[in-house]
Amino acid sequence: MTWSPLTITFALYILLMLGIGFVAWRSVNTLDDYILGGRNLGSFVTALSAGASDMSGWLLLGLPGALYLGGLSESWIAIGLILGAWCNWKFVAGPLRLYTERSNNALTLPDFFTHRFEDETKLLRIISAFIILLFFAVYSASGIVAGARLFESVFDVPYATAIWVGAGATIAYTLIGGFLAVSWTDTVQATLMIFALILTPVVVILSLGGIDASMATIALANPENLDFFKGTTVVGIISLMAWGLGYFGQPHILARFMAVDSARSIPAARRIGMAWMIFCLFGAMAVGFFGIAYFNQHPDQAATVNGNSERVFIELARLLFNPWIAGILLSAILAAIMSTLSCQLLVCSSALTEDFYKGLLRKNAGQRELVWVGRITVLLVALVAIVLAKNPESRVLGLVSYAWAGFGAAFGPVVLFALGWKRMTRNGALAGMLVGAVTVVVWKSFGGFGLYEIIPGFLFASIAIVIVSRMGSPASRAMQERFDAVRSELEPGY
Repeated sequence: MTWSPLTITFALYILLMLGIGFVAWRSVNTLDDYILGGRNLGSFVTALSAGASDMSGWLLLGLPGALYLGGLSESWIAIGLILGAWCNWKFVAGPLRLYTERSNNALTLPDFFTHRFEDETKLLRIISAFIILLFFAVYSASGIVAGARLFESVFDVPYATAIWVGAGATIAYTLIGGFLAVSWTDTVQATLMIFALILTPVVVILSLGGIDASMATIALANPENLDFFKGTTVVGIISLMAWGLGYFGQPHILARFMAVDSARSIPAARRIGMAWMIFCLFGAMAVGFFGIAYFNQHPDQAATVNGNSERVFIELARLLFNPWIAGILLSAILAAIMSTLSCQLLVCSSALTEDFYKGLLRKNAGQRELVWVGRITVLLVALVAIVLAKNPESRVLGLVSYAWAGFGAAFGPVVLFALGWKRMTRNGALAGMLVGAVTVVVWKSFGGFGLYEIIPGFLFASIAIVIVSRMGSPASRAMQERFDAVRSELEPGY
C-alpha cells in the first residue's frame, strides 16, 4: 500500500479516533463509566451519538445503492425511519432515562427489564442478553462487511485482509475507552458524515449542469426512476416504512437515552438529532438518485457501480474530488461504520459483563475487574463478528435488515409497554420478548410473503404481552407505584 493522499487521510482519521480512545481511558474507573459514561452526556453529544450509532455503513453504502437501483420508490424507508426516530425520542427517551435510574440504576436493557418487573428468577436478564448477543453478532458482521468493502475498493486489498484492517481501529478504541470514547468519537463521526452527505450530492448535481439537467437525464434513462410507486405494492411500502418500528428496540440507541445527564436535556437533543438525521438521509438518497444521472452520462465509468450498486458513493467521491477531499469524504463511510460497530460491540460487552458475568457468576466482582472483563468481551464479540463477515458476497443492507427486525420485534413492544402500561407483568414481558424474536426468525426463514418480518413480530409480541399479563397475577403494588412515580416526574415537553 503506497502513501497516497487517500492513505494518509485514512491513517490520520484512525489515529484521531485512537487518540480519543486513550483520552477517554483516563475517565474510566467503574463499570458504569465503561458502559454508560457515568450518565453524564449532554444534549449535543447525546443527539449526535444516538444518530451516528444508528446510521451504520448502510447510510453511505446500502441506502444510496438502493436509490441507484430503484429510484425514488426506495425512499419510503427513509420516511419510515424519520417517523420512528421522532417517536422514539418523544415517547421513549425521557421515561427510559428516569425509569432506569429508579430501577436500581440499571446500566443495560436486560438489567432494566429485571428490576422493572422484579424478576428474581433472572430469566428476563438471561433471555434478553442472549437475544442481544444473537442479533448483534449479525449486526456487527454487517459493519465489518461494510468496512472490508471500503478498504477493498479504495486500496485494492484482498477482502480477507480488508476485514481485519477495517475492524481493527474500532475494536481498539472501544476496548480502550469504552462508552465515553464511543460517544466522543461518534460526535466527530456524525459531523464528518453530514459534511460528506451534503457536499457530495451538491457537487454531483453541479457536474451534471444543475437540477433540471440532472432530472432530465434520470428520466431519459428510465422515467420510472421518478415514480415513488415504481414496482411497489401496498405490502412493499408498508414493509419499507415499518423500519421505523425498529427504533423502539435497538439497545445501542436506547443506551444513549439511558446515558444522558438528565431527562431535561432530551428535548434539545431530540431537535438536534432529528435535524442531523433528516439531512443525512436526504443526502444519502440524493447521492444514489443523482448517481443514476452521472453514470448514465459517463457509461465508461459505470462498470464498478453496475456490478455492485452499494459502491455508488465511493465511486462518485473518487471521480469528482481531488484525492485529499476524496479521502475526507470516504472517511465518512469509515465513520459511519466505526460509530455503529463500536456501539454494538459495547452493548454486547455490557450484556456479557453486567448481565452474565456479574449478574450470574461474580456478584461481588470489583469495579476494576468488571472493566477488564468488559474489555476482554469486546474483543471476543468482535472476533465472532469477523468470522460471520468472512463471506465477501454478504450485502450490508440485508444483514442490517435482519438484525434490525430482530431487535425491533423482541424488545420494541416490551420497552413501549414497560414505559406505558403499569399493569404489565414479568411473564408478559417474557412472552413478548420470545414471541417477537421467534416470529422474526421463522418469518424470515419461510419467505414471509414479501412482508418485512418486523411487522408480524411486533404485532404478535404486543398481543402476547397483553394476553399473558392479564392471565396471571397482577403487577405488584411496588411496581405500580414506581411506574406512577416515573410518570409524575415527567414534565410536559419531554
